[in-house]
Amino acid sequence: MLSRSRFGAFGAAIVAVLFTTAARAHATLEGEEAPINSTYKAVIRVGHGCEGLPTLKLRVRIPEGVVAVKPMPKPGWTLETVKASYGQSYDYFGTPVTEGVREIVWTGKLLDEHYDEFVFRARLTDRLPVGEMLYFPTVQECEGGKAERWIEIPAVGKSADDYEYPAPGLKLLPAGDRH
Repeated sequence: MLSRSRFGAFGAAIVAVLFTTAARAHATLEGEEAPINSTYKAVIRVGHGCEGLPTLKLRVRIPEGVVAVKPMPKPGWTLETVKASYGQSYDYFGTPVTEGVREIVWTGKLLDEHYDEFVFRARLTDRLPVGEMLYFPTVQECEGGKAERWIEIPAVGKSADDYEYPAPGLKLLPAGDRH
């Protein structure tokens, strides 16, 4: 049987762990590595709102070298894509492509106490740098004009753990490498 003082210390430790986990939660990719020259299913996980407020919109910027983006509609949410030119032409199964989806926007309502996933698929071209990280800057807009901007891209020699608001990242593997 736990004494009152041991139970109090134990309870305080549990609260500290839960608070730390909640404070460090952020927008992340479910699959954190994928080979270049392949189709990748991105699942962006959103674990909380903004300071207790519901999420109303999620914006995901598509990086250069990622083409043929197709977002998955979510029941109860509206879906918008923003198309623009790529910085260069890419080969998509023998067809040159010079423009496509550069941003995905889901608009709806996700309460702070709920968790959800936002999905899209895309082609990771063979021009992406193997062994490096590819980042998908994500902005989570909430009620009251609040926002969580998961847009920090680590500088050389740093990792996502060095930042408060890291962008969801994907490690690029050699073509044909499946983990």
